[in-house]
Amino acid sequence: MDGDKDIPPVQAPKVGVDEWVASHGERRERRTGLLGRVQTEFERVPRPAFYLAFGIAAALLPVLTSDGYIIRVGFDTLLYMLLALGLNIVVGYAGLLDLGYVAFYGFGAFGYAMLASPKFGLHWDTLFIIPVVVVASAILGLLVALPSRRLVGDYLAIVTLFFLQFFVTVVQNGNHISFLGLTRGYDVTGGPNGIPNVDNYDLGGLKVTSLQGYFYTALIIFMLVLFVVYLVDQSRTGRAWKSLREDSLAAELMGMPVNRLKLVAFAFGAAIAGLTGTLFAGLNTAVFSADFDVPTLIIVYAMLILGGAGSLGGVILGTLTVNVSLEVLRTPGHATWIFYIVLVATLLAKVRPWKWLAIVVGGTVGLGYALHAIISSAWPSSDGGQTSVGGTLGNFLQGWVLHPTNPRTVGNVAFVILVLAVLGLTLLHGSLRLLAMIPTICLAAFVWENRLVVEPSITRLILIGVILIVLMNARPQGLLGSARVEIV
Repeated sequence: MDGDKDIPPVQAPKVGVDEWVASHGERRERRTGLLGRVQTEFERVPRPAFYLAFGIAAALLPVLTSDGYIIRVGFDTLLYMLLALGLNIVVGYAGLLDLGYVAFYGFGAFGYAMLASPKFGLHWDTLFIIPVVVVASAILGLLVALPSRRLVGDYLAIVTLFFLQFFVTVVQNGNHISFLGLTRGYDVTGGPNGIPNVDNYDLGGLKVTSLQGYFYTALIIFMLVLFVVYLVDQSRTGRAWKSLREDSLAAELMGMPVNRLKLVAFAFGAAIAGLTGTLFAGLNTAVFSADFDVPTLIIVYAMLILGGAGSLGGVILGTLTVNVSLEVLRTPGHATWIFYIVLVATLLAKVRPWKWLAIVVGGTVGLGYALHAIISSAWPSSDGGQTSVGGTLGNFLQGWVLHPTNPRTVGNVAFVILVLAVLGLTLLHGSLRLLAMIPTICLAAFVWENRLVVEPSITRLILIGVILIVLMNARPQGLLGSARVEIV
């Protein structure tokens, strides 16, 4: 009987407790060593502490620099964060593929412009305009969601995309609107010319006119909205949205009001987008329909997906990564450095064993120099151009990559061949793939130097797309998102 004392007592099953769910923390795969301890300590810190730290760090930006361009980039980043925050409710929480989200952003901007400009002779106080625009945007989101509440997936995406195009068409042709053709045409939105001379923010007599003032206003609004969304995330509604995202049929069988949850998600996200539109109109003092079209929607989706749908921290990190990268890539020299740093980092992370890394790097450098020497000797005009970056990297590239005098045509052909080569790499395996990477990298450097870097407005979007493709293969849930399915 004494030996029985060493036998641990059997745990009786608890009513209402799922043992598999309760032991989830014990099954989580954790890092070991120093990284594991750092990860454990970070997980102990409450999430609001990270959000507060971001707010404090962001508030120091105008203090650390007086450069108007940098502060404007910070303001635009906060606008995108607000947009991503609203989209995160619809897509990240409720799992609804809304492709008309930017229309609410434009609705808020035009609503503010109509109520605070000489367009209709109205110059309302901003503290009165904002509630009106937010409520009107929420109602519009509710109206859009009503006929769409029974749609899912591709069908919902098509309907909401139609709404976006409908909004853009109405705004672009809003300088001649009549009621069913029975009345004369009225100029409501200014048409292609938009609405100019919009008033700045007037907060009860306190006018916001400086860029720094708008930056701090946007930061305060973002932190307040982030706090509200965090509380909603922790509420029953937030948990119900996530259940809806995972399986709407199961959520409905559990007694959740699925249709009502969809309507609330659409209205909530639309209200945040409308609020963001007032900030945009207040700073720019003019609104145009071109600012609220599909390219803006793509950028906001890229930010949300990169950071991780359903993660508030992912909204911040994804927006910072995408928007700052887009601004840095505007300069050809900066873009070139980033391109080759990402290329080298990818090789270091993916090519194994180390001997193959040495073979790929050495073969790439050797092949580039050999092709440069042979082709430039036989065709002198193939190396009459200049690289886009100076210094050590520029000197290396000048002797390693060919720079034709007129690179447009040959650059276009090389770009098509590069796309086919990358597709071909996906069909190869093992050593064949590693060997095929050598000429592919040389071709990629040639295309970058002679075609992509000369058009940064297009190239930066291509690079963001490439980054998203790579990330979705390596981490489908995004940087800070959580995996939908747990691998046991």
